[in-house]
Amino acid sequence: MIVHKYGGSSVATPEKIRALAEILKKKVQGESKIVVIVSAMGKTTDNLIALAGEVVDGGTPDPRELDMLLVTGEQISAALLAMALKSAGVRAISRNANQLEVMSTDFHGDARIRDINAVRLLSDLENHSVVVVTGFQGVANGGDMTTLGRGSSDTLAVAIAAKLGVDCEIYSDVAGVYAFDPNRVGSVKKLDYIRYDEMLELAALGAKVLHSRAVEVAKRYSVKLYCGSTFSDERGTYVVAQLPEWVEQPAVTGLAVDRNQTKFALKKLPHSEDILSVLFEALAGEANVDMIAVTEDDITFTVRETDREKVASIVREHLVASAGWEMSIGDGVAKVSAVGVGMNTATGVAGRFFSALRREKINVLGVSTSEINISALLRADQADQAVMSLAAEFGLIDRMN
Repeated sequence: MIVHKYGGSSVATPEKIRALAEILKKKVQGESKIVVIVSAMGKTTDNLIALAGEVVDGGTPDPRELDMLLVTGEQISAALLAMALKSAGVRAISRNANQLEVMSTDFHGDARIRDINAVRLLSDLENHSVVVVTGFQGVANGGDMTTLGRGSSDTLAVAIAAKLGVDCEIYSDVAGVYAFDPNRVGSVKKLDYIRYDEMLELAALGAKVLHSRAVEVAKRYSVKLYCGSTFSDERGTYVVAQLPEWVEQPAVTGLAVDRNQTKFALKKLPHSEDILSVLFEALAGEANVDMIAVTEDDITFTVRETDREKVASIVREHLVASAGWEMSIGDGVAKVSAVGVGMNTATGVAGRFFSALRREKINVLGVSTSEINISALLRADQADQAVMSLAAEFGLIDRMN
């Protein structure tokens, strides 16, 4: 028994659904059983969100009703795949979150999985070779349908694998995990293995590979995770707790770029011992504050671009009684990060990181670090140049291309 997850690109058209059914037919020959989690077809979710916006005259759709709308996308792809499998001679059935009791919190739009009824799923597997499950959705205590947030089909797949005690394979149109985004910069080294912690860090820093909550669940319950391409036999990537002994332990495993960054600069702040604690305590519950730099009476920090107006409002609210202070908000910045568990033991990684940027005359606007990452704030138009320089420095370019 195994759990598979297929993204929207894998079920984007009837032709792809039929092709996927043939692939699954080969995989279940014999006594194999597969639980398949599917996303909505192609851009279905985006189209449904746009449709909701049209009927509410540009306003914000009601969260409950929006979830009721969005869950239909996965139900369409699950039903169509089950039809294609049955047509191909495979014993299959589709199930939604309500039928399988995928219980969630009641936070519409970004609910969290609370529990999954494995008994129902195992009962289906006794009578079917493939059970196709709708991704992205759960059921709140009162019976309302919820959505689990973008990318959450990965999380549901891993959670089901954890519940069943089996491995999980994530399939998409990308043949594994790469050292950095292959869609923006060519000649990228694909990773045979990557640690849970590194994958979590890359996801948190902007790499769009796996949903971070999926990796968290995999790490917590020791779920063996594999990422590969749906329609290619090319070897993918294993996400593991520790690298095999025979695999080289690199200082830097991957690079991530987050272009969704806004820089705040607060100048001429009042001289008060608690101004920083009060301000950042107020921001803590509302935004992810990063890249903090403090001088005698100035503070600079970054937040996600989507939190820009909210953060500006909080700053004004908490400094309204003070005089003379100034706030500037800078766009056009990006955060470039190098990630690797090997930083803990390798020497000179920081020096190599900044030397690689200096060689390309890239101006560093801010820095933050952790045990396994170094991040630099740069001008957004220099981000790709920075990635290529860092990739060359740390051997992340595929010399075969």
